Amino acid sequence: MSNQFSKEEIIKLLYVLPSRVKDDLITLPELSSLIEVVLDLGKQPEARFADGKVFIVKGDLVSQEDIDHLVSRVGHFTSDNRAGIERTLHRISAIRNRTGRIVGLTCRIGRAIYGTNDIIKDIIESEKNILFLGPPGIGKTTKLREAGRILSDQFAKRVVIVDTSNEIGGDGDIPHSGIGKSRRMQVQSPDMQHKVMIEAVENHMPEVIIVDEIGTEEEAAACRTIAERGVQLIGTAHGKVLDNLMSNPTLSDLVGGIQTVILGDEEAKRRNTQKTILERKAPPTFNILVEIREIDTFAIYHDVAKAVDSILRGRPIKPEIRKRDKDGNIKIDKPEIEPEDQFLNSVENEEKKNSGNKEKIVKIYPFGINRDDLERNLRMLELPGIAVKELDEADVILTTKSKTRPGTKLMISAEDRKVPVHVIKKNASSQIMKFLKFYFHIDSDESDEELAIKEVNEAIRIVLNKGKSVDLNPQNSYIRRLQHQSVETAGLHSESVGQDPKRRLRIYPA
Repeated sequence: MSNQFSKEEIIKLLYVLPSRVKDDLITLPELSSLIEVVLDLGKQPEARFADGKVFIVKGDLVSQEDIDHLVSRVGHFTSDNRAGIERTLHRISAIRNRTGRIVGLTCRIGRAIYGTNDIIKDIIESEKNILFLGPPGIGKTTKLREAGRILSDQFAKRVVIVDTSNEIGGDGDIPHSGIGKSRRMQVQSPDMQHKVMIEAVENHMPEVIIVDEIGTEEEAAACRTIAERGVQLIGTAHGKVLDNLMSNPTLSDLVGGIQTVILGDEEAKRRNTQKTILERKAPPTFNILVEIREIDTFAIYHDVAKAVDSILRGRPIKPEIRKRDKDGNIKIDKPEIEPEDQFLNSVENEEKKNSGNKEKIVKIYPFGINRDDLERNLRMLELPGIAVKELDEADVILTTKSKTRPGTKLMISAEDRKVPVHVIKKNASSQIMKFLKFYFHIDSDESDEELAIKEVNEAIRIVLNKGKSVDLNPQNSYIRRLQHQSVETAGLHSESVGQDPKRRLRIYPA
């Protein structure tokens, strides 16, 4: 592993500092291992290293002139109060007073380190979606920069880096050479990151998208959109271990999301569990999760879905541990499969084998029907059906009575293609559910309460992902109260609307 941190880049950092601070720093023997320089108004300048800190310019405090001197020599501070030095990876972060004047600065040293990803090279090359997890300052951004260089230079991939704070590619319009042939898209402000992520996919045909510090629901939703379009996604999030991500309501969707499910008596008995359990909502956005526990120590979950499911069952699996020792040798500790895990694997394999015997997926074309309501009810009832966007793909058409007048384009197209048309009275979620139960011959053993909890959990997922309100099916006051409790637990707002017997819940984004 080689450090490409050149003397020229150190000089570029020293140049922006006040003269007496620069002169003191130059005399430090450990200057090459410097992490940060901190300048706070009225305090002594501070140099931070991995093993501690040193106060410099002893007896001399930072003045406003010192801060103004530094600010005038770096790039423009954006809305996240960060700036940089052109063609370097250094980051200058500002602290402001109540009137907006800068009264403190943290000058963080940026280093391009080549070879940092050799310990996980096979994972980077896997073409799977990878999420790096770790606390601030442990090297997540360095891993992204190196991943971009490897994939763009060695594998000639079309890589686009969404660089919100210019930490990956450095400040200025020309990115640092550490990202190789990757293209870099800058972001005007942090709240625009999710939009630039989608723009990158739609406009620039990447094979790989790299994004740092995924932290909002919008960014999590953008990640899922990118993954569903077949683009490899490599990103980072704050947190120490997988459990942190699972318990984070904002980011849990990255690993599939968590929901409360009420099982029927027979199913609970078969699973040997309580009736109310936690389950994963959907396939994870990221296939592989890498916990960066120390600079050269990684805990790797090669199958995020399996890891999340195991944790929810109360039987967490051990990750693979990779470590580089003092001599530079890489050691890999793969966990042994315990007898209980072997049994679970055999059960899962049997379920996968038997799944091929289930009836084929029915493709439903909704015409004048709310697609979100249809998809929600299909998922809630766990039916082998999907909503399609084109009539040519459909096995069956679902529409309302008002759309089926003789001679309409829909009816002519349906007749030409010999696709059956099913009619419901009106475009309402309750009518859609009634059709699905009829079409798929559903005579559910689940109680109204169990179905209602399933419905509210699915609706909560939609509200969190899409940021729009959702109406549920009409229920009695007791069941609505249970649904309100589920919504409150998820951190959302709900109210009952309409008059009995059609009174129902409406769930709003937070």
